[in-house]
Amino acid sequence: MKKSEKLKVYLIAGEPSGDLLGSRLMRALRSKTKNNVEFFGLGGDTMEAEGLNSLFDISDLAIMGLVEVIPSIPKVLRHIKNTVDDIVRVQPDVVITIDSWSFCARVHKRLRKLKTGIPQIHYVAPQVWAWKKKRARTMYKYIDALMTLLPQEPKYFTPYNLETVFVGHPVIESEALHADGKMFRKQYGIGNDKKIITLLPGSRKNEVAKLLPVFTDVAKNLLEHDNNFYFVIPTVKTVSNRVKSMVVESRLPILVVETQTDRYNAFQASEIAIAASGTVALELAICHIPHLVAYKVSALTAWIVSKIMKIQFVNLSNIMLGRLVVPELLQEQCTSGTITHTALELLKKKDLYEREMEGFAKVKDTLSNGKQTPSENAADFILEYISRQ
Repeated sequence: MKKSEKLKVYLIAGEPSGDLLGSRLMRALRSKTKNNVEFFGLGGDTMEAEGLNSLFDISDLAIMGLVEVIPSIPKVLRHIKNTVDDIVRVQPDVVITIDSWSFCARVHKRLRKLKTGIPQIHYVAPQVWAWKKKRARTMYKYIDALMTLLPQEPKYFTPYNLETVFVGHPVIESEALHADGKMFRKQYGIGNDKKIITLLPGSRKNEVAKLLPVFTDVAKNLLEHDNNFYFVIPTVKTVSNRVKSMVVESRLPILVVETQTDRYNAFQASEIAIAASGTVALELAICHIPHLVAYKVSALTAWIVSKIMKIQFVNLSNIMLGRLVVPELLQEQCTSGTITHTALELLKKKDLYEREMEGFAKVKDTLSNGKQTPSENAADFILEYISRQ
C-alpha cells in the first residue's frame, strides 16, 4: 500500500452481534488511521450506519440450529462465492471476519486456495472450549491471526501455530452502560407506576419463531399476577417484521423498538429481562440488569448438541464464573410456567437477585483488558499486523 492511498479493510459480519462489533471496530480504525481508511464487505444496520455498503442482506445468514440451517444451504453457498469474488475484486489490505465462523471459515478456505496473499484475520474465537476442540488445531491453515474476547481463549490456539491475542470483550464498551431509562419512559409515555420487563427473543428468524410465543405467554401470566407490568421488545432488522406481526396478534401491552438507543434505554428502564442466550445476556450482566436466559431449538438439534457439547452451562456469565448465577431455562424447561416463576423470583430482589448482582461485578472485571477499549485494542493489533507484511 502506498502512503498516499487509503487503507482498504474488508469486513465480514454475518449476524447482528458481529455487526455491532464491526461498527465499533470501524470507528476505532478510523480514529487510529486519522480517517485514512475505507471499508468494504458485509454487515448489518450498525455497520451500514458507519458507512459500509453491505454486499448483501445478512439476514440470509441469521440461522441457528444444526437442522434448521439445511433449507438455506444453497443461498448461503451462493453468498460465500459472491463474497470471495468481491474480495478478489477489491484487493483489500486485510480481510477481517467477525464471529459467524461457519460462514467465515468457508470464505477463508476459498481465499487460501486462491493464494491471494491478503492477510486474513478472524475476530471472536469459535467456542472450541465448548465443542469441536479439534478445530483449534486446524484454524492456522485458513487464517493468519485470531483476536479473542475472553482471556482464557488464546491457550487453545497458540499451541497450534496460530497467532492469537486477547483484546477484551466489546461488551465493556456497550452504549448500554450510559443509557437513560428515565428518557425512555418519557419518550414512550410509560408511567413510573409501570414495571418494565424487556423481552429479548433473539435476532434469528427461527429463534423468534420458537421463543416469542413462549415469551408472550409469560407476559400474559405476569399481567394476571400484576397488571402494572409493561413489556418492551428491542428487535433488529433481520426479524423486525415478524416480531411486530406476532406482537399485534398477542394483543398485549408490548412495545417494539428498533434502534440501538431505544434498546439500551429500555435495558436501563427495566426491572428484569428475559433473554435468549448470547451476547445480549452479557450486556445485561455488565449493566447489572437482573435477567434469566431461556432457549430452545428443535428436538433433533438439541439431541445432537447434547452429544458434542463439553460444558456445563450455556450462558457466558455462568461459564466464566464456573457456577450458575443466571438461571438457564433450556429446552423442556423453556416453558411459560417455568419462566414466569423464575421471573417472579427475580422481581422479589432476594437471594437470586443478590446472587446475580455479585456475579455481574466479577464478570465485568474479567472482560476488561487494559485502559483502551477492546475495539481500540483490536484496531491496534490489526494495524500492527498489516505493518509486518
